[in-house]
Amino acid sequence: MTTTPSRRRGGGPPDTAAPLTGRRAAVVLATVLIAAFMELLDATIVSVAAPAIAADLGAGEAAIQWTMAGYTLAVGAALVLGGRLGDQFGRRRVFLLGLTGFMLASAGCGLAPDPGVLVAARVVQGLAGGLMIPQVLGIIRASFAPQARAAALGVYGAVLGLASVAGPLLGGILTQADLFGLGWRAIFWVNVPIALAGLAIGHRALPDSRSPGAARLDLPGALLAATAAVLLLLPLVQGREWGWPWWGFALMACVVPVAAVFLRRERRLARRGGHPVLDPALLRVRAFAAGLAVCLLFFGALAAPLLLGGMGLGLTAPSLINVVLAGVSARDAGAAGGVLTTVTQLGNALGVAVLGAVFFARAADSAAGGATQLTAYSEGLSAILPWQIACYVAAAPLMLLLPARAQEPRA
Repeated sequence: MTTTPSRRRGGGPPDTAAPLTGRRAAVVLATVLIAAFMELLDATIVSVAAPAIAADLGAGEAAIQWTMAGYTLAVGAALVLGGRLGDQFGRRRVFLLGLTGFMLASAGCGLAPDPGVLVAARVVQGLAGGLMIPQVLGIIRASFAPQARAAALGVYGAVLGLASVAGPLLGGILTQADLFGLGWRAIFWVNVPIALAGLAIGHRALPDSRSPGAARLDLPGALLAATAAVLLLLPLVQGREWGWPWWGFALMACVVPVAAVFLRRERRLARRGGHPVLDPALLRVRAFAAGLAVCLLFFGALAAPLLLGGMGLGLTAPSLINVVLAGVSARDAGAAGGVLTTVTQLGNALGVAVLGAVFFARAADSAAGGATQLTAYSEGLSAILPWQIACYVAAAPLMLLLPARAQEPRA
């Protein structure tokens, strides 16, 4: 990694931070990973508290669904833009801005007097998370030396898996504990002191890094990317509850022309010397392009709750993330992190939608035949296992396209 600092227009901190070592490296890593854990936790923590929210606020089924779906959609829509904002305006600045927004939106959720306010606050919370999360990978990628970076990404992979398991568990504990009489609201208020601590430490310890040079923000590209993400994620997240209507599939089909327009525009902007939200050159980095496909299939299979599958996920995910991002230059670290996180979330949504439909259809058929709930769920799980295996089998040959070792970019 280059340690020669380039300066912003008008002076200021270096665009590229020197590699971190010692205690400061540990503090920086802990700060960004705690924020990542908090954001990932909130993606699933509401599911267990949903009955209590419905009873307290008089929320209907649709409002409860949007309390969860609104967050996921907002995160997915903001990730790519958040990554590029960090590259251009400073990853430290955008991380702290996202963390502040996440804290305020969490307080808004905790104070929500009705379902409408809760849904709106969850959307804001998701947008703030979409700004914050790409900076985690961007800061690690730009601020750690290669050997330390591999270890840091390994810890990040562990946090990713732990948060997915801890969300429902912690949601149930906090709701049942009724801390300070808050009931379900505690699942949101718990974010506030954590975020305050992160802001206090982050202002002092986080290094600043960015892409060299000043650039105009690619707002049309950001809008197209967000539109494509919502068109794809919305039917996947809500499809089962909607009964898989034809227009849901029509929305997903619209992703193809929107993505085509987006890529054409980004290529044209890059040829003119501009700074697109997603530089198409990233997709020509074999490790990155192949890694995105592997992540889509790997995370789309949701074997984490199974012991053997969870062990495999824990061993593979950290190395996979490291290899995928290793060939990306530091100036594109945030954008690449945003794309990678978007693809992993898409894989999760796709896995939940497709495998969930198979699971519940088989479980419902078994229950209709007189089976107990335990037997019905067991048969539902048995029905999805071949599909999970198929995802991993499909991902295996794609992994052959990845380099045997994480390689540093040429520039």
